[in-house]
Amino acid sequence: MEASEKMSVFSRMTDIINSNINALLDKAEDPEKMVRLIIQEMEEALVEVRSTSARAIADRKELERRKQWQEQEAEEWERKAEIAVRKGRDDLAKGALSESNKAREMISALSEELEAIETTLGKLNEDVGALQAKIKDAKARQNAIIVRGKAAQSRLGVRRTLSDHNIDDAMARFELYERKMDDLEGQIESYDMGQKTLSDEIDELEQDEGLDEQLSQLKARVKQADSPASVTNVNQNTSK
Repeated sequence: MEASEKMSVFSRMTDIINSNINALLDKAEDPEKMVRLIIQEMEEALVEVRSTSARAIADRKELERRKQWQEQEAEEWERKAEIAVRKGRDDLAKGALSESNKAREMISALSEELEAIETTLGKLNEDVGALQAKIKDAKARQNAIIVRGKAAQSRLGVRRTLSDHNIDDAMARFELYERKMDDLEGQIESYDMGQKTLSDEIDELEQDEGLDEQLSQLKARVKQADSPASVTNVNQNTSK
């Protein structure tokens, strides 16, 4: 695996996680299910990062073995070049030195790959630490997020219900039924119009008693005014 590919693994997984989270939010999933899936996505990403780290570690060990082998090869060709020189075979010595130089070049290339892998492993180690911290934080806040999510969904449901035109239609029908009840009660009360109730008749008797008493008082005053004594007193007062 190339170092550039390894370094981009975490960024690709982060994009995938974010896209999945956004999809869940857009669908307005059940808060508890949504939070559980988000944590699951993060845990799966952590497993992937660790798997990538394991492959990088394996690659590093392989490169270290190849480098060690090339170092042994370089030393062996140099030893053979020395033998050729001692035997007066400069042509063989040059060939051995050429092979030794090739091994040295391979060692240099392998060293560069090892440095790249070390850098990648450092980044992956940071990614693992960051993901572990985020997962721990998410689990600690899981219950609070679920409660807030359910509350928000309840409020959203109420708002949607209140803004629905069906509510207006229901209220209009309710008012129509109220009007029908008013009409029905009006019809019932119309039958009672002109009919005296027991209470009305008793009230009239009380009114009649009052009128009879007033009439008796009026008759008494008139009778007293028309009596002979009253007339004599009136005439005497006039002659004076």
